[in-house]
Amino acid sequence: MRIERARGTRDFLPKEMRKRRIMEERMRDIAERWGYEEIRTPTFERSELFTLKSGEAILKEMYEFKDKGDRHLALRPELTAPVIRMYINELKMTPKPTKWYYFGNCFRYEEPQKARYREFWQFGTEIIGSDSPEAQAELIALAFNILKSLGVKAELHVGHVGLIRERLRVLHADEEQINTVMRLMDKEEEDRQAVIELMDERERDEIRYFLGALSDLIDSKDKDALQEARDRNIFASDSDALKELELLLELLKDYSVDYTLNLGIARGLDYYTGMVFEIYEAGGMLGAQNQICGGGSYRLAALFGGDDIPLTGFAFGFDRLAEIFSVDDKDLERRGVVVVPIRDKDADREVMKEAIKIASRLREFCPTHIDLMNRSLSAQLKYANTRHDSFAVLVGKNELKEANVTLRNLSTGRQYIMSVAACVARLKAYFNRN
Repeated sequence: MRIERARGTRDFLPKEMRKRRIMEERMRDIAERWGYEEIRTPTFERSELFTLKSGEAILKEMYEFKDKGDRHLALRPELTAPVIRMYINELKMTPKPTKWYYFGNCFRYEEPQKARYREFWQFGTEIIGSDSPEAQAELIALAFNILKSLGVKAELHVGHVGLIRERLRVLHADEEQINTVMRLMDKEEEDRQAVIELMDERERDEIRYFLGALSDLIDSKDKDALQEARDRNIFASDSDALKELELLLELLKDYSVDYTLNLGIARGLDYYTGMVFEIYEAGGMLGAQNQICGGGSYRLAALFGGDDIPLTGFAFGFDRLAEIFSVDDKDLERRGVVVVPIRDKDADREVMKEAIKIASRLREFCPTHIDLMNRSLSAQLKYANTRHDSFAVLVGKNELKEANVTLRNLSTGRQYIMSVAACVARLKAYFNRN
């Protein structure tokens, strides 16, 4: 019986895996050069970790189950909550700020579509202990440097949910109303009327004006939109959130990061407190589903029993990046060496023994394989060509007598008889250069 893979999952063949490893290595390299250290959390957690963060409704989107001890568990649908849980449990006394990055698979039970799967991967970072403009700017600049290393054209939108919350308080909204408004604003444009109707009748004209002004205040490079907001009395001139956002934008210029100021960005989750940002693929390769990164400043630790510390983080949709990341085919070909034992009934055992010794030495510095199917010389070389190997090392009875091997260049067909030591040295020099 043929068994198909589960819906919403994928198989990755060697060429695709090499591409994804190249991406992953570049992202890790940059994160570590910026001073971030890698962590890893379990693939499944107690389900309340995610319901505390996102509400009971998220259970419908999760792979959740009871184990044999009747514990309610879930495959992780995202990585932020597990990272904060780990911090509280293991490392809350570490010096601040704590700077981490992570990479792992997540699971959501949702309808699969282009670049959206039930098993997917996230790459993200967290700064634990700081949500200052300096921390926010570093995190955004890090995200842009990662995208630059992948050759991805990107467009950054920056906002600040603190400004929206401040304005709603001026309009006499209570915290429950504010949280509901933020959730509605986080949805599509048609929910604007629902936001208006949520407010008391005497404030509806003001909230209608406020929401319209937010849509108008989208500016590409500088702080003109913020000045316009002050001129139109949309935000209080002495607003701490406004001062924080102005400093952040100045720091982004210092990092040479271009941005679009979008004060209409909201978050439907109550724990987001300050700066928020979204990054979109700007090359038109992902169509409408073109958001590749999201992040911001938030306070989540207290929800899980920790101190109320500031946090700043982001996460990349790794699979969407993989859709648009391109690399030269030659970089995806894993060129190596094949050690070819030329079998002879009189010396078969000795030939194979020497071939294994040579392969073991070559595997210290380059991909090397050896025949496992007792094939003929021509069949072995044909297999090596299908693998795009660069060299073949021929080991036979006659070579053994002279303590030599034959090194064949599979691209040119030229071959040379030399000692094992000389052969190893030549191949090592070649692969170190390439």
